[in-house]
Amino acid sequence: MRAKHVYGSIPMFLVAAVMAGAVEPVRDHDIVAEDYFSIGVITGVAISPDNSKIAYSEMRWDPPAEKRNTDLWVLSVETRDVNRLTFDAAGDADPQWSADGKWLYFSSARKRGPEEKPPYDGKKQVWRIRPNGSDVQPVTRIKDGINGYRISHDGKTLYYTVSKKNVDADPWKELREEFDELEYGHGVVKFSQLWKLDLQAWRKEKIIDEKRVINEFAVSADERYIAMQTTPTGELITNEGWSTIDIYDAASEEVASLPDKQWRDDAPSPYGWLEGLVWSGDGRSLAFHCGFDGYPGEIWVAHFDEKGHRVTQRITRVDEVFADGHVEWVPGTHDLCFGADDHARSRIYRVTDVRDGRQGRTVTVTPGDVSVETFTVDRAGDGIAAVMSGLTHPPDIFGLSATGTGRAERLTNVNPQVDTWKLPQIKIAKWTSKDGTPVEGILELPPDYVEGTPLPTVIELHGGPTSASKLRMRFWIYGRVLFAARGWALLSPNYRGSTGYGDKFLTDLIGHKNDRDVADIMAGADWMVEQGYSDPDKMAVMGWSNGGYLTNCMIAHTSRFKAASSGAGVFDTVTQWLEEDTPGHVINFNQGFPWNSTEQMRKGSALYTIDKCTTPTLIHVGANDPRCPPGHSKGLYRALHHYLKVPTELVVYPGAGHGLTKYEHRKAKMEWDLKWFDYHVLGKTTEEDTPEPGID
Repeated sequence: MRAKHVYGSIPMFLVAAVMAGAVEPVRDHDIVAEDYFSIGVITGVAISPDNSKIAYSEMRWDPPAEKRNTDLWVLSVETRDVNRLTFDAAGDADPQWSADGKWLYFSSARKRGPEEKPPYDGKKQVWRIRPNGSDVQPVTRIKDGINGYRISHDGKTLYYTVSKKNVDADPWKELREEFDELEYGHGVVKFSQLWKLDLQAWRKEKIIDEKRVINEFAVSADERYIAMQTTPTGELITNEGWSTIDIYDAASEEVASLPDKQWRDDAPSPYGWLEGLVWSGDGRSLAFHCGFDGYPGEIWVAHFDEKGHRVTQRITRVDEVFADGHVEWVPGTHDLCFGADDHARSRIYRVTDVRDGRQGRTVTVTPGDVSVETFTVDRAGDGIAAVMSGLTHPPDIFGLSATGTGRAERLTNVNPQVDTWKLPQIKIAKWTSKDGTPVEGILELPPDYVEGTPLPTVIELHGGPTSASKLRMRFWIYGRVLFAARGWALLSPNYRGSTGYGDKFLTDLIGHKNDRDVADIMAGADWMVEQGYSDPDKMAVMGWSNGGYLTNCMIAHTSRFKAASSGAGVFDTVTQWLEEDTPGHVINFNQGFPWNSTEQMRKGSALYTIDKCTTPTLIHVGANDPRCPPGHSKGLYRALHHYLKVPTELVVYPGAGHGLTKYEHRKAKMEWDLKWFDYHVLGKTTEEDTPEPGID
């Protein structure tokens, strides 16, 4: 019998959380840009088999290093003491416990001096360490490193994938091999091999060596089945429609692909992203997620018996919440937990009794104003460790009942410095677009804001667009927290196409980019003025990725903004289809290709009306951005600076991709935005004129 230990309605591993409340901190620190670099970010959690410990990986800046590093920590649930286990600049991540809890496995790319042999050659390997931080050991020593790994349920076997280069046997094979330093559009692929390592005999065996790329895999508890998300090549484009779920059957040693008609031919778009493979405890049900750009993502469950695959069912999403792709089974049950967006909150939901094409009721495990980043269920199926942020803190680890009863208890305080910060007032804003559609957004105001005082205002536009701004404290380089700390109001509209507001609100943007989204944003700006939050003569707009695209659309639509910051923004939709690494995004929103949706793509592009722009515009882009290639930003700069004579600056970040990862780059992004807006919106021209934190 599976023992259940509870403290009231709280699982035993949360007993330590029931303690006397801490003294309320004094918030006397005025937030500045440099404070951003003090924040640690939890990237993964794993509960020990006996529920006494929680391992987690934490990413933080460690000067003078230019990039953040990730290290492993262990939390004692009883005492809430934390112990840092690793200190190498090696990206230690993906913690997984051995079945007896004596080892903590993790991936790491360690490098020691001039050493060029594995495991110290800077390639990712599997390592293990004792929970007290002692006896760190390399488990794999694979040339060129491993890609992904999983520890079997009984802890006796390590499964891992590696890549091996393959050149197609076609008329061009010899040329490709002779000039192997060149890049080719196709014909050269790093295919995957799946291996298993016996952790007792220390013997390894290759299981799969076929022409496929394994991007993700999951092993059933009885090790009968291995599910793999595979693509024909390593290109990201093949993930969005050419990916499959392949099942390896250890009994027959054969691989078969799941029938995909339900999420391909029968889906609103064939360009879906498969992810989140996870087996039920009995090894007979495989859950996974298929996400789409512009359409609701769906959770699927494939059921198996001794003969193999039987049936695949789609999980019904209660209240049309937007499933985010994180799926976990509750051990000992056929209940399924998943993460989803709901009206600017990110929650955990539990669907009961998922089997044979049926499902039971859905329970909201995390009600209230919460934002769940990730979570994991303990082996007993009683408790959940969730990484959640709130209105007063960045993400921390919380413990809660897997049934949704009782309250979540905060177990860590990864960023104690935030307890002294003067935080913005954060709340939901609601308005109506010009066609009568209700729209929401996140409003941030200075900590000492007096109601009715009009402020300089930033309209901050989230990316995606299949995403949303959340009701939470989020200090990031795109505006939130920092502008409110400097006396500005900031509105983050969840315009049409945002997640968490129902399927229709999401899909209403299909065929209507640079139309309904712009109307929703403009209505939000009007609402800010009408409510007395904004000074209509001191408004700015900014965004990154799709937010940068929308910034471009806004400045080509209206002259009401005194300044703009366009980050990694699309300027021409046809060019975007030609160059980006995920063209299904463009196809979905424009309902076709450049040759059969020409007029729609023209309407969706800011390029063709940019001559109306008078807004001083700051442009940011990574030099190596594959998602929103720098040609867009350079074209916008050329139009504004050389031909339209609009005040413009172009900032190109060398070596950067779609996101900025270096300290210098992120600091420059924030400082440029602050100076640009201070100058063009507030008329500040010197350091001494920069407004002090608080109301201007």
